[in-house]
Amino acid sequence: MRKVRVILEGEAKKSFLELKKQVAEENSNGIDSSKNITLLNSINQKIELLKTNPQLGRAVRKKLIPKKYSKQGITNLWIINLPDYWRMLYNLQSDELHIFCFILEFSDHDKYNSLFGFRKK
Repeated sequence: MRKVRVILEGEAKKSFLELKKQVAEENSNGIDSSKNITLLNSINQKIELLKTNPQLGRAVRKKLIPKKYSKQGITNLWIINLPDYWRMLYNLQSDELHIFCFILEFSDHDKYNSLFGFRKK
């Protein structure tokens, strides 16, 4: 059985570190419940779940993969729902020993809609 490695890439890594910083500030100010804390806890939970089931999310059909990613050679894209209409986008790759789960982006609802070309009603 291949080991699953979860790796935060580029924009996702930057967003994750910024979110951790915001949560640390909130915690130091005595805030123990906020949207940021809920989001960070959910992201951490989903990362742990991905380690046991890398196909946890829903797959995006190849023809619907945004150009932003297809230009980078990404041929599979997966989405996991997070609280408050946030999404986590990731890509799966593998070799003989590992399955690599590259987390590419965390996006709010508006950014997600824009990325996939959805329009507001």
